[in-house]
Amino acid sequence: MLQSRARGEMPAALPGFERIKRYWDKQHGCFAAKILPGEYYVTVNDELVTTVLGSCVSACIRDKRLGVGGMNHFMLPLSETGNWGAEEVCCANTRYGNFAMEHMINEILKHGGQRRNLEAKVFGGGRVMGAMSDVGARNIAFVRDYLATERIPLLSEDVGDVFPRKVIYFPRSGRALVKRIRELHNDTVIQREVAYQQEISAKPVEGEVELF
Repeated sequence: MLQSRARGEMPAALPGFERIKRYWDKQHGCFAAKILPGEYYVTVNDELVTTVLGSCVSACIRDKRLGVGGMNHFMLPLSETGNWGAEEVCCANTRYGNFAMEHMINEILKHGGQRRNLEAKVFGGGRVMGAMSDVGARNIAFVRDYLATERIPLLSEDVGDVFPRKVIYFPRSGRALVKRIRELHNDTVIQREVAYQQEISAKPVEGEVELF
């Protein structure tokens, strides 16, 4: 279990993850990385990864022996082009589930993880808007099938229903915290998720927007 500690110097991010927003989380006594749609983050340090999900899905994967792991955040299950595009850890294609999973797993393996030791937890896929009612369900079906095909144990999940979620994941310990956002004071989350899907369709390689 992650232990609180006094704030020290922020450990360096792994190569390629320098763009991810990181900060000191006073509540949990550790550094945190906040990922947005189309991003993922892998760490070997004692830090947490967090995001907010609507119909998007996040898979949290780690090597249970080494504690190296991370979280992704994708909007759609599969890329229609099948084109990998630029080899960047936060490239545009990682907004799609198939690329987001492959990139993150490969990064974990690159930093010492072993495929036989991987384990996963999955979150999100809420039916947060009628116009996109099937997107969350498709994301959930995709990630379950992907993990089963790759023989990565799915330890737990909190998916579906009609709520956005805030997720916090500690790769070192495998602990995950989920908060269902049952009351929205406005429709900002919905509007931004709709805008993000439109952005994907209009500009499949560039033009990221911040959802939450």
